[in-house]
Parts: sequence; structure tokens; C-alpha cells
Amino acid sequence: MPYDSIQELPNQVKDNLPHHAQEIFKEAFNSALDEYKEEGTAFKVAWSAVKKKYKKNDNDEWVKKEDQ
Repeated sequence: MPYDSIQELPNQVKDNLPHHAQEIFKEAFNSALDEYKEEGTAFKVAWSAVKKKYKKNDNDEWVKKEDQ
């Protein structure tokens, strides 16, 4: 099922990702679900999209990557 808002995202996403990363996750998930029709694949695509812009720091917190 697609997510209409970030408030609907799974707790593992809401509780760990910053707001902007949650938006990236939601948009990527919804797009992948529409394209592939498979939730497992959509989750993988969404996490991959987040990891393009965010990384975990030494404290295991998600932080935005510096522009390279």
C-alpha cells in the first residue's frame, strides 16, 4: 500500500530517519511500488534512495552526506 504521508511510514523509518530522509523514503517507496507492484522491492528501493543522501554516523544516527 502506498503511503499518503510520512506519518503513515513504519516506525523503523519514522523513529530513525530525519524528516527530509523520511520524505525521500516515502516518495521512492511509492514510486517503486507503483512500478514493481511488490512491497519488498519497494522497501529496498526506498532504503537505497535514502542511502544516496544520508549515512549513519558513529553514533548510529542518520545524517545527511556532505556534498562531494
